Amino acid sequence: MKTITIDKEKCIRCGLCISDCVSSCIGFDDDNFPEMKDEKSCISCEHCLAICPTGALSFNDKHPENSEGVNYDDILSLIKSRRSVRQYKDEDVSEETFAKLKSMLPYIPTGCNSHSLHFSIVEKKEIMDVLRKKTNDKILKVIKSRAFSPIVDKFERYKKAFMDGEDVIFRGAPHLVVVSSPVTAPCATVDPIIALSYIELYAQHLGLGTCWCGYAQLCIKIFPELCELLDIPSGYAPGYAMLLGYPAVKYQRTPQPEPYKISEIREIKEKDSCFFCKAKRIVTNFIR
Repeated sequence: MKTITIDKEKCIRCGLCISDCVSSCIGFDDDNFPEMKDEKSCISCEHCLAICPTGALSFNDKHPENSEGVNYDDILSLIKSRRSVRQYKDEDVSEETFAKLKSMLPYIPTGCNSHSLHFSIVEKKEIMDVLRKKTNDKILKVIKSRAFSPIVDKFERYKKAFMDGEDVIFRGAPHLVVVSSPVTAPCATVDPIIALSYIELYAQHLGLGTCWCGYAQLCIKIFPELCELLDIPSGYAPGYAMLLGYPAVKYQRTPQPEPYKISEIREIKEKDSCFFCKAKRIVTNFIR
């Protein structure tokens, strides 16, 4: 069960939890207080808990007083408080900030120290708007094409939002970073992810918001014209894309995520696995 609880004495009914909800599953009730509208769509990201300015919202059994505050000068706090930003100020990031971000890039590690990554950074909002329009125009053609209707219909909610004029792909972000690697690089698929992880944390330290953008990544892969616009060299494949800009929202506290499974290996335990178990393991290892 996924639900939110509102302390009505603290709630100022600002609507930040609603506007920042990734899945649009929170809305106002008849008294203008937030309530869960669509539990099935909720992905338990806890953005609503993190963004509430007065600490009035609890998610399931997680309460704001049990979260930590946000301190961007402390690396552990920065990691804990990192959020995917989907609301940005409509302004360019300063050249000084971009210079700081770019000065960090040479220190990003790569497999076998290949040091061959390519960074496409859209530094001007006006250029981002050109990229946004070209991408959206192509997506509209796909949506309207009968040939692709079986695929498009699976994303009905996003299709409607797109047709209503929402910037579903880029979320209104003024900037974009795409990291590409040579297809011959020893760790071609991993290096761009490492790079964007470094960029994300340093960007947050500099007061920027980021969002890993799978939709943008897909569009760049399937529309070669976008690769040309982003000046991605021949022989390089785009590894992943990240939105970037000054956030239009401020998160007040860390989320309270469920812990991952950890195997604490303190001794060797021999296991006599059957042939089929080993075969299944090999298939699982290479399935992605």
